[in-house]
Parts: sequence; structure tokens; C-alpha cells
Amino acid sequence: MTMPIAKVYNLEGQALRSKELPDRIFGVPVKPELVEQVIVAQRANARVAVAHTKTRAEVRGGGKKPWRQKGTGRARHGSIRSPIWKGGGVAFGPRPDRNPTMKVNQKTKQKALFMVLSDKLTSNHLVLVEALDLPATKTKAMATVLKKLPIEKSALIVLPEKNERLMKSSRNIPGVSTIRADSLNVLDIVKHRTVLMPEQAVDVIVKTYTALNRTKE
Repeated sequence: MTMPIAKVYNLEGQALRSKELPDRIFGVPVKPELVEQVIVAQRANARVAVAHTKTRAEVRGGGKKPWRQKGTGRARHGSIRSPIWKGGGVAFGPRPDRNPTMKVNQKTKQKALFMVLSDKLTSNHLVLVEALDLPATKTKAMATVLKKLPIEKSALIVLPEKNERLMKSSRNIPGVSTIRADSLNVLDIVKHRTVLMPEQAVDVIVKTYTALNRTKE
């Protein structure tokens, strides 16, 4: 079985060589339904329940019966704060105590992560660079580097470690985000057309998720 291979570029956009990538991370067949499950859960878990509608018990007023039960020719009502009244309570509205979170086990999330990384590689949207650094914190310098590389539309820059210079240089470029290699998630990868990472980030990914598998075993 052939190993997955990616081209390695320098910051001038020149292809230097090819690099073999670990098959268990970058050669995983994609199952769209599993990836979708993880994305839906990730979005749900990021939600914050802030909408709050009042029930009929919380709406002010309505303590007195609006008219007598019989003899008026009108429908019977017990309170003007009933949900069917204008200005009344809301029967099934959003409440802040609801819990939108969804559980997905770690093995499933990791498998989906490997699938989207594999998909980026097979679709030629994974770009490896020999090294990625800037002499100074300059948005223009980072934009120049990105223009020279085969990057389409948006890019997720995967850093092997925290690098304030690269993070600050990238944050004002539309469609460009940064993330550490040990903090990858499916949603961020899917949201960006291209994944850009230095070779060192691949080693961090292998070390992080191989260690995770060993811990579970």
C-alpha cells in the first residue's frame, strides 16, 4: 500500500521535494455521515443558551379572571396572560436552562479529524512548507508569503507551537486563521479551503494523536 505523499514548498512557493505522511492519519477513507455527526455536535456544543421567553407564570399581571365564566357569549378565559393572548406568556419558547450539547466519543472525533485531513491531502488542499516564520510581526509580510503558495480562497495555518508573531500577522487577513497542531478540530478544517502547515506541525500531530491512542489502550 502506498503512503500518502505531499509536496513540500519553501516560502517562495517553490516545490522542494515530496514527503511521505503517516497512512493512519492522512490516508483514512472519508465517511461523510461520520464527519457530519462530529460537525453538528461541535456546533451544538459551542452554542450558548441566552434566549429567554417568559411563561404565563412569569408574565406580569393576569391575576384576575377577565370576565365571568358563563353568560357573556364569549369564550371562557381564566387569565389574560394565557399563551393565546397578545402579551401573554410563551408556551414553548426558548429557555436559558435548556442544554443543546451533544456527546460524541473521543474515538469518533479523532477518526473524523483524520478523515478531513486525508480529504484535504487527496484534494490537493494540504500545503506543507519546509518552515514557517517571519522576521517581524507584519500582516503584509504574511500576506506576501500566502500569495506565493498554492492556497485557494481561505487557509487554516496549523502551527507546531504557539507563535504570537505568526498569529498576529495572520489575524487581519480575510479568510485566514491559525490553530495549534495539538488543538485541531474538524469544523475549523472544513471551514477553510486550504490547510497550511510546516513539516514540524506534522510531527506534532503524529505525536499528539498517537499518544492519545496509547493512553486509551
